[in-house]
Amino acid sequence: MAATSPLRLCSWNINSVRLRLPLLQRLAQAAGPDVICLQETKCPDPLFPALDCAALGYPYQALAGMKGYNGVAILSRYPLEEIRVHDWGNRQDCRHISARVCGVAVHSLYIPAGGDEPDPEKNPKFAYKLGYLTAVASGLSALHRPEDPAVLMGDFNVAPLPSDVWDHRKMLRVITHTPVEVDHLRRVQDSCGWVDAAREFVPSQQRLSTWWSYRAADWRAADKGRRLDHVWVTPALKPRLSGYTVLTEGRDWDPPSDHAPLLLDLASDPA
Repeated sequence: MAATSPLRLCSWNINSVRLRLPLLQRLAQAAGPDVICLQETKCPDPLFPALDCAALGYPYQALAGMKGYNGVAILSRYPLEEIRVHDWGNRQDCRHISARVCGVAVHSLYIPAGGDEPDPEKNPKFAYKLGYLTAVASGLSALHRPEDPAVLMGDFNVAPLPSDVWDHRKMLRVITHTPVEVDHLRRVQDSCGWVDAAREFVPSQQRLSTWWSYRAADWRAADKGRRLDHVWVTPALKPRLSGYTVLTEGRDWDPPSDHAPLLLDLASDPA
């Protein structure tokens, strides 16, 4: 496959790849992505269902997993090169992996959630989240330039825009939407001039969600979603953006993840 060919990429916080392997099959059949970036695989690499994923059409795999929590992966129909695991927070906690596929650097990233108290002095988890975001910004600025074709996708655990949460005012002191988190995520975005691909297709003032809490008995009726999952591209890939979709129906698949899969379509290089 040439580097200028169309490419469909997917990002999904699957919340346990072994538990939801049938849903991965459903995703492959329903959407047919060429590349799938997973977060929260919750599976050490030796136990990853590699043969099952290969049988689904994804023989090329990059894995960084651990027992019980975290874990990221890239599954591809096409060969993966330059596979790298990135440990930004001085912990080997399996949150970021990248590989090159069809001439594009693809990153699967899982930012820490940050706990419940939005005060880094009182909450070490929140302090770690902010430090991790700072480290990611610095690390990415060294990895890529705006002219490099790259995609950064995953569960960033930050909803940056007022339209990325169900109630902007009520959420300002709730972790994922606090001003300090938004500022830290903006620095990550500025690190390489990353383009928020979703907002190239969905106006910034329009509500957009990718995550709905398990706590709501009827998540659709409650409709208290947040856009925690993101897909960014370097300016070099902006001309190739051809489609973006939140597979909202994926939130209903049983047993559900609390995140919906995202799809990004890249057209052939106009050059």
